[in-house]
Amino acid sequence: MLYTRKGDKGKTKIFHCKQSLSKSSIVAEALGTLDEVNSFLGVIKAKINQGEPLIDSDVSSFLQKMQENLFIIQAEVSGASKKINKKEILKIEKIINTIEKKLPPIKTFFISGATEISAQIDFARTLVRRAERRVVEVSEEGLVKVSSSTLSYLNRLSSLLYALARQEAFKSGINETAPSYK
Repeated sequence: MLYTRKGDKGKTKIFHCKQSLSKSSIVAEALGTLDEVNSFLGVIKAKINQGEPLIDSDVSSFLQKMQENLFIIQAEVSGASKKINKKEILKIEKIINTIEKKLPPIKTFFISGATEISAQIDFARTLVRRAERRVVEVSEEGLVKVSSSTLSYLNRLSSLLYALARQEAFKSGINETAPSYK
């Protein structure tokens, strides 16, 4: 059944807690934001799988792994004894380093929107940054124990998405535009 009516009064439960939490709590906010990231990565993955030109086929598999890892993070934030393996952070760093070697060096911020797919990937980056802030808040409040590897993973994930957005803009032959600050 797709509904239980248990949340009709604005309360929800998570793994480690027998009492109900408000759906406006920071834990619920963190879980919802992680869910938003995961869903939007699905939008990007679907577009890639429909044959988006210039997209490296590995990007779809990267996105799939990101989504899997976000489920692990959601479980951890819910109080389950799951956490991101530090090897996942090293994998992301390796991918970022490989992409960076192919791109012009970063000398400024860039305005998003070189291509539709690069803009979508960049938007996903901003969602990850928000999710990271929410998960840090959960950790700081001590409501749930969040591992340092999870916090590192979220930080690297946004960097990877930034690298992927830049890579897609570069492959399209469109120069990234710096803000004029005028």
